[in-house]
Amino acid sequence: MEFGQVITRAGEIIDVIGVVAIVVGVLYAMVDAAIRRIRRTGPIYERFRRVLGRGILIGLELLVAADIIRTVAVTPTLESVGVLGLIVLIRTFLSWSLAVEITGRWPWQRPAAAVGDGEADAGGAERAAAPAG
Repeated sequence: MEFGQVITRAGEIIDVIGVVAIVVGVLYAMVDAAIRRIRRTGPIYERFRRVLGRGILIGLELLVAADIIRTVAVTPTLESVGVLGLIVLIRTFLSWSLAVEITGRWPWQRPAAAVGDGEADAGGAERAAAPAG
């Protein structure tokens, strides 16, 4: 087996792993939601969306990696690189959308708990951010 075939096969294997990750994520989210519904514990829908989104996000990341590997395995042409770029762009947009849905904030924003500096004044109260100007 030559090097290009090995790399192509590795890309195919990672593709399958990506699809399996999505399927397992969907199944896990459904089972988790069903158990929460039966036990009547906590928010069901919000957790279902978060768990489902994480499974899809992991799968998308693996699918992007597989596409990159397979494109590198063959002699890259302008067309294959363009197709790869479009696929990565679409999947990256989907990943960012899912990340925003899961966390409720943009990736470059700090978590809500870390918005304050965490510095307390002498009385132990956290300092409020004063408006600039």
